[in-house]
Amino acid sequence: MGWETWAWAAWGLYFVLLEGWALYRSRPGDTLSEHVWAWLGIGEGRQRSGWTQLRRALLVMGLAWLVVHLLTGGWA
Repeated sequence: MGWETWAWAAWGLYFVLLEGWALYRSRPGDTLSEHVWAWLGIGEGRQRSGWTQLRRALLVMGLAWLVVHLLTGGWA
């Protein structure tokens, strides 16, 4: 295995440990999902601004690109 494989494995392990710790502590705002929801203005009492809509649109476009990229083996 090359160093890139080890780096991705280390990144994955770091994510699992960080998310696991956040779930274990059970404090509001600790998990990745809660951070993303706050950043995208999702939830009761959150204001929708133009910036929020832009962040949501960029997330949708980025995820759409990622799905197509991973399922087709390319398409830069």
